[in-house]
Amino acid sequence: MEARIVRGRTYGSVMRLLVARCSVRYSGRLSATLGESLRLLIFKSDGSVLIHADSGGYKPLNWMTPPTVIDERSTDDGQRQIVVRKRAGASEDRLEILISEVLSDSDHEMGSPDDHAGLAKDGVEADLQVLLAEQPQWCGEGFRLVRRGWQTDIGPVDLMCRDRDERWVAVEIKRVAGIEAVEQLSRYLERIHRDPAFASCRGVLAAQLIRPQARVLAQSRGIECVEVDLGLLRGEREPELRLFAA
Repeated sequence: MEARIVRGRTYGSVMRLLVARCSVRYSGRLSATLGESLRLLIFKSDGSVLIHADSGGYKPLNWMTPPTVIDERSTDDGQRQIVVRKRAGASEDRLEILISEVLSDSDHEMGSPDDHAGLAKDGVEADLQVLLAEQPQWCGEGFRLVRRGWQTDIGPVDLMCRDRDERWVAVEIKRVAGIEAVEQLSRYLERIHRDPAFASCRGVLAAQLIRPQARVLAQSRGIECVEVDLGLLRGEREPELRLFAA
């Protein structure tokens, strides 16, 4: 198989599922190895690569996010090798998968990403998104909504706003925000900043509850955290008045 360059959603619509006995070596910002064992390898059409075992729950043992370059070849001793590479700043992340036995190898046509129904948010999170779109000032003083569901090439930002100084602000909304919410907003901001017109866009994470670890990570990345009260947004009660001594 020739080297396959994957960027964004331009790769195609085929997902490959490979069940194989393999060993894995990761090198990049750190080094890690997985000894030979039976695993499920998933190569998604957007360039994502995931390596799963039957145990360990839903999380992959290792993975690589797009954009990636995937190169598959035969080794001198007759084994198959798949190398997944990704630029990471000045360095390169690299997954080397050495396959000794293939049990199943299949491609699946998933259709165009544009044909897929997006995640339908329901309950509290959907209410938060609607109410904050109507009252963006709860996300920051002087905020005004420009667009709800601002599209990037890896998904939509919940709200795109301007602050009182007319600077761009991307707002991600969660009911409970953990580390993954910070990672998600960071990915959106990285894509947004590629457009020079939005190079100074900052991020705000808004949620009913923001976990302490998420706050620490967000602060380290320059992302502001705002906890919002659904009852106040719905007008079910008035804000508490605070008295200050003269």
